[in-house]
Amino acid sequence: MADNDIGTATRASGNGKGTTSAARSRSASRRSARSSNASEAEMKKQIAELKREVSRLNRMLSDQAEEAAHGWYQSATDRASSLYSGASHRASRAAKQLRTQAHSVSETVQQNPGTISTAVAIGGLFGVLMGLTIARSSQPDPDWFRRWQR
Repeated sequence: MADNDIGTATRASGNGKGTTSAARSRSASRRSARSSNASEAEMKKQIAELKREVSRLNRMLSDQAEEAAHGWYQSATDRASSLYSGASHRASRAAKQLRTQAHSVSETVQQNPGTISTAVAIGGLFGVLMGLTIARSSQPDPDWFRRWQR
């Protein structure tokens, strides 16, 4: 009797093949929907992972750029500091040497006032004569001077 009930049930719904194929297609569509949802979730997961990787690489690059800039700045300040200290040292030595030379000149002037006065007067006279010679050779005679010579 159980066999008869099954056969009746399949005949009542039509042939047994239509029901089975519809169920199979629904099952297949559910499986494909599940697999597409799974692949979509996997894709989203991979995209999120790639975003994390890109942000990590950006942080690494910015850290390296910051280190390079800090190194460049540090080396520039070190060089500037060494140049300044070297220039300061040289200027200090030059000033000290100028003081000693000025002191020796002032001692010489104090010990020999007549000689120094004569040397300055001769140097001044020589400078005036050179200036007059250069001025006379570079400019021609003015016209008013020629008018009176005729």
